[in-house]
Amino acid sequence: MSKPAVASLFRYTVLTGAVIALLAGGTAAARQPAEAKAPPAPREVKLVHKLDAERADALQALAERFNESARDVRVALVKGDWSETDLPHMLILEGQDTARFLAAGAPRFKPLHTTMREAGVPLRTVKPPAVVSRHKVDAQGRLVALPVGMSTPVLFVNRSAMRASGLDPDRPITTWLQLQETLGDLIDKGATCPYTVAQPGRVMIENVSAWHNQPVAQKPQRGPETPRFNGMLQVKHVAMMASWHRANYLRIFDSEREAEQRFAAGECALIAAPSSSWANFRRAGRFELGIAPLPYHDDVPGAPQNTLADGAALWVAAGKRPADYKAVARFVEFFLQPENQVAWQRATGYLPLNRAGLLAAESEILGDDLENVRVAVAQLTNKVPTPNSSASLLTGDARILAILDEELKGVWSDAKPAKQALDDAVLRAQPPAAPAPAAAPPRAGTQAAKPPAPAAKAPAPAAKAPAPAAKAPTPPAKRN
Repeated sequence: MSKPAVASLFRYTVLTGAVIALLAGGTAAARQPAEAKAPPAPREVKLVHKLDAERADALQALAERFNESARDVRVALVKGDWSETDLPHMLILEGQDTARFLAAGAPRFKPLHTTMREAGVPLRTVKPPAVVSRHKVDAQGRLVALPVGMSTPVLFVNRSAMRASGLDPDRPITTWLQLQETLGDLIDKGATCPYTVAQPGRVMIENVSAWHNQPVAQKPQRGPETPRFNGMLQVKHVAMMASWHRANYLRIFDSEREAEQRFAAGECALIAAPSSSWANFRRAGRFELGIAPLPYHDDVPGAPQNTLADGAALWVAAGKRPADYKAVARFVEFFLQPENQVAWQRATGYLPLNRAGLLAAESEILGDDLENVRVAVAQLTNKVPTPNSSASLLTGDARILAILDEELKGVWSDAKPAKQALDDAVLRAQPPAAPAPAAAPPRAGTQAAKPPAPAAKAPAPAAKAPAPAAKAPTPPAKRN
């Protein structure tokens, strides 16, 4: 979509008092010939981001609209790395960039709920549900950052490719076994890429676990969470995906971007990808696009449960002036206005942040524009989240996801079986040990205590297996 087209999503009628002000100024000038004092320059606050071209255009249109209405405040957008310049007032961060920003040291951010409260501006969002990444909320469930780029994995279908292969594009694909049958039929019809996944670790481990109410972390009463994603369900699912890969049912590419580009180009028939990808796939416009919930294993009691939401968030930097924070609060308030929320969802594919956005997704007025939001919200709210299916501090962690993707590569290359890969991932993902407190120096005239022998390194805790599930399906025979 072109920049003018994206900008048109944000354009709506605004009444101004420009003519009245001009006439008033002219009348005053006639009575008082002295030069009118020039208005002060608007206060500028910077927002740094790394959004792709289409979403950057949507953000630019939003900022321009805000600047026109605010007059005394201006939001200046900068595309790039936040660490390569002076710390801006606002930052939209995701993945490794978030991890670097939140790295140990003096806090670089001011909590969003504090910023809004001190500025006297209401924060009109829905209460962050338990399925939202915990990095964006504090212990009391208050937003520390605005989750402007949230999504959850769903299944996208190239309906044109299905029809060209003689398959019914409306055939049910609600379980993984039904998807396996569909992929086998596509292979028989000559498909070279029946199915791919944009984010293997996020889809196959984090969200498949939550979708089946299985934990990915152990949450002790004291101390940090420890990984627990090597249980029976996770091993079974990864083993099934490995058999698909060997049979050419599943193609794994080097990056999320490549997997999505291959699907958008019509090379792959189905893809598990973030729900927000709907906007880009529709813009590509190469085929009739369908969307469905993530499949589930119907031999797991209680499935499906709920999936998880994660993605980019807008952070407010620490150490700025009170007037700057008031300007930031006004921009956040503008961003959350109903018409701006709906336009943002349509242009970016991201999930709504308030009730207005949710109601827009349910409305038939916008047609299929927000079908991805309908599917994603239904998936996220399928059942009330449980402690096992809720987001934890480990879900969405860039370091953990990188480890999972690296270990899964060993599975795709047949270098490791599923169980070993996930066991190794659990070992690698253990939280770093806290440094031991320094011993107090011995008092004069006393002998220093002999240091204890170093403790042996403890093995990674084995995940407690869930109730036995049905035996994994027989791997499909490789079809040429």
